[in-house]
Amino acid sequence: MKERHSFNWDDLKYFLAVARSGTLRGGADRINANHATVSRRLTFMEENVGSRLFDRTKSGLVLTQLGEDLLPHAERVEEEMTAASRLIIGRDALPSGTIHLSLPHGLAMTSITDDLALFSEQYPDIDLNITFTNVVADLTRREADVSIRIADEVTQDVVGRKLVQLSSAVYCSKDYARIIDDNGGEGLSFLGWGEPEGDTTAKWISESFYPKAKLRHRVSEIVPLLTLAAAGLGMTQIACCLGDRHPDLIRAPYQKPIPYRNIWLLLHRDLRKTARVRLLVDFLAEQIKSRKDEFWDKDTLSKNKVSQY
Repeated sequence: MKERHSFNWDDLKYFLAVARSGTLRGGADRINANHATVSRRLTFMEENVGSRLFDRTKSGLVLTQLGEDLLPHAERVEEEMTAASRLIIGRDALPSGTIHLSLPHGLAMTSITDDLALFSEQYPDIDLNITFTNVVADLTRREADVSIRIADEVTQDVVGRKLVQLSSAVYCSKDYARIIDDNGGEGLSFLGWGEPEGDTTAKWISESFYPKAKLRHRVSEIVPLLTLAAAGLGMTQIACCLGDRHPDLIRAPYQKPIPYRNIWLLLHRDLRKTARVRLLVDFLAEQIKSRKDEFWDKDTLSKNKVSQY
């Protein structure tokens, strides 16, 4: 009979990530790991316990009875490990060490990257481990020390600062702009990001200045979205701080910017007195708020004034 071994916290970390996402790839994204690594560790766990923890289905991975029984125990271990980690890090009073920062892909194309470079120059003993992801980091589980998030509101149990509100507008290439008339977008195409396939009249389109345009193309990430719009594939609605900085995009005619979400700066409350974390949070808050006009266009209309056609 094959000898079975107990597994450690790292094993449980992979198990929890897959259980919460329902797929190997989703679990890998949650913990910033390689897909093959997650698959290998999960297989190792199942071999050790001598039974499957997940059933493989067409829609994803579903917990077996053993997996369901293990889940609450794994969650309790996770809570204890993260609490211990926060306790240790929270007592660090020296402005040195590593800060794990999480922020969405789109902010890599804004002046916030300049802020991070300036912070690194001013504090050479602090290293930044930066994860660009559209998966919301769970600060209570130490998936990041600090998170910059774009959202209307934040309900997670964290310390949060709402820094600035964003404006958004429709952008396109210069050539595409030449075919746009003052007719509500008749005959025009939008590029979408994350909308379900088959949806050609999304709510955000009907509320835009081009309600007659069709949602024709979709992409999975913000960077190719901007690149394809700049290539002339269609129009796209994006935050002005992204569109205005792109050299090959212009604001489409016959419109005004509209309000979008807010930029939030978040950290776990146990890290409030950690010197290096405090330095980064205060630095970023001051820098971003000082450039409020870059994120909020003074010509922005209120949402209830948008639909004109």
